[in-house]
Amino acid sequence: MKPAAFDYVAVRTAQEAVFALAEEPGETRILAGGQSLVLDMNYRRERPARLVDINGVAELDRLEVSDKTLRVGALVRHRSFEEPVVAGPLGRLLSRVSHYIAHPPIRTRGTMIGSLAYAHPAAEWPAVAVALDAELTLSGPEGERTVPAAGFFHGPFATARRPQELLTEARLPLLDENSGVGFAEQRRTQASFAMAAAVATLTVDEGKVVTARIALANAADRPLRARRAEEFLLDRPPGTEVFAEAGRRAAQEADPRPEPHAGVAYRRQTIKVLVHRALQQALTEITERA
Repeated sequence: MKPAAFDYVAVRTAQEAVFALAEEPGETRILAGGQSLVLDMNYRRERPARLVDINGVAELDRLEVSDKTLRVGALVRHRSFEEPVVAGPLGRLLSRVSHYIAHPPIRTRGTMIGSLAYAHPAAEWPAVAVALDAELTLSGPEGERTVPAAGFFHGPFATARRPQELLTEARLPLLDENSGVGFAEQRRTQASFAMAAAVATLTVDEGKVVTARIALANAADRPLRARRAEEFLLDRPPGTEVFAEAGRRAAQEADPRPEPHAGVAYRRQTIKVLVHRALQQALTEITERA
């Protein structure tokens, strides 16, 4: 298949991109990596009247630390995170997650911001953003606004982004140096979407969990923060039994849909196991460092 006819505009500044979106907000799409958009266009699932190519916007190709926050611009590719981009737990977590995203050719072109904007329920970066309480910057005709990741995802392929807005940046807070991080994913093949995935961070003090974050991918119609599982972990000694119970609670919080190769019960069991594994990874980091 080939895409339907469309107009093409290459811009040099973020402001030019916003102006182009404002002219025909419902008929215009942004092209950065294009790893999802172009496929949808080829299958005619998307028929935009115009593409606005932002690959020439140097200001969006930014990856820097400012005020204890990692700022990720809209043109930063998945592959940039394969090696830690910042010292400490956050860099390790992003590196670990990036290797699960599709395969090398897609990681070379696709972008973190594009993944957030596309909002596929099985995507890894949205779950990371929700786990870390990331903040997302949107630029529109009336200026910039910031949306917390928890309020950005509205459902499959649906977000808080307005048609005339450009998602320009994600701000990820640096994690405490004493934190451990974990990520676990299950998929049928190397190139398949995740059946489910779990992101976890832990800090432990005097033998008890003092902070915990758990987020899930493909466990609901949007990335899910497992709050009840997090609360259960607090003030408890970390270990196999505690982590197993946290996984069970996370699985109960989830709302997985049946899929051709996995029913709801199987997917809940998968979530339970993945949460356990991610938490164990986080604890192992803490233990080895100690």
